[in-house]
Amino acid sequence: MNVTEAVRTRRSIRAFTDRHVDPDILKSILDTAQLSPSGGNVQPWSAIVLAGEPLKKLVDTVAEKLPQGPAGQSPEYDIYPKGLPEPYRSRRFGVGEALYESIDIGREDKMGRMMQMAQNFRAFDAPVCMFVHTPKYMGPPQWSDIGMWMQTIMLLLREAGLDSCAQEAWSIYGAEVREDLNIPDDHIFFCGMAIEYRDADAPINNFAVPRAETAENVSFAGFD
Repeated sequence: MNVTEAVRTRRSIRAFTDRHVDPDILKSILDTAQLSPSGGNVQPWSAIVLAGEPLKKLVDTVAEKLPQGPAGQSPEYDIYPKGLPEPYRSRRFGVGEALYESIDIGREDKMGRMMQMAQNFRAFDAPVCMFVHTPKYMGPPQWSDIGMWMQTIMLLLREAGLDSCAQEAWSIYGAEVREDLNIPDDHIFFCGMAIEYRDADAPINNFAVPRAETAENVSFAGFD
């Protein structure tokens, strides 16, 4: 698999198989991802990779908070800017509606949507989930570095035949995650990343995710 194929086939996977994930493959991927670029070679990323009983323990801890709704949440940050304007708002809600439509959950089915949202906090039943954090004093450039590191990991996972879903949703229960994983108080918890092999036939893994034309985001100048 070349880089282009990895980019074209990577997507957020929300239904996985029950295949075993070789920890040696994960270690090799993370070793390679250390070559990701970062401003000044700061390498601001930190992560904890969970499987087995430790992952189950965290899932169970967060599950106790879910029935409380917003009252049980302790967000680390705003996942989206308040009052998100167009075209970003339509892109966000459009992909959400496509997801629910793919699994036949209508807009009026509030309970169904809540149950699907809760799957985030089971890592969509993936056997491995990585939790990313960084010192609180790191600024936007370093968060950009973390994004490049995570993208590198996700593409290397595709090269190895694996899949992933980056999950900022875990940050809603930041207090529980940081306590359970002993994340230092001077670090901010960023997100999780579910890792395993995709269920290629699951509708939730196959709905269309439209992208903007390049011209909407990029302009060129100075070319003949």
